[in-house]
Amino acid sequence: MSEHYFSQNPQSKSSPKKWNYQLRGKDYTFESDYGVFSKNEVDYGSRLLIEQFRQPSITGEFLDLGCGYGPIGITLADCYQDRNVILTDINERAINLAQQNADHNNVVNVEFVQSDRFSNLTNRSFAAILTNPPIRAGKKVVHQMFEDSKNALLEHGQLWVVIQKKQGAPSAKEKLSDLFGNVEVVVRSKGYFILKATND
Repeated sequence: MSEHYFSQNPQSKSSPKKWNYQLRGKDYTFESDYGVFSKNEVDYGSRLLIEQFRQPSITGEFLDLGCGYGPIGITLADCYQDRNVILTDINERAINLAQQNADHNNVVNVEFVQSDRFSNLTNRSFAAILTNPPIRAGKKVVHQMFEDSKNALLEHGQLWVVIQKKQGAPSAKEKLSDLFGNVEVVVRSKGYFILKATND
């Protein structure tokens, strides 16, 4: 059986790779590895989400749901240093890399939680949740992430999602609209959609 980046304990041989990348006008150093989503660079969808995100007006923590090696949560924690940002992933190797990457970039307003979606985040609420969801886990899992996210958002909190058209953006948009009663297409670029839903 092939291993996916949403495996809890990747068994693939570790061979870390480090590179520099500019996001929101600043240089960052990231390290990734086999068994983690996007080993060689910050993927286009994550970059688009990072560049397009604007913080909500309410106070509260941010959540990077399915953080991988951490580029979304780390960059936004650095950008919004008055916010605490929680990075969570089911993948143990991903969480370890995210912690290292926060250290590489001297980002301290972050917290790391190994969790199967919200299983280890009970009784926590967020002003914003960002996700580049694990499409290969299947539509049912992704849509459940949307449902769980709505329950974990503060009033007027926002869910930001990046998803490709060919990987289910239209159905994701419909699901978010059903859940939240609103959904905004923030931008479309190269087949990727940035969707924002507000918990009004």
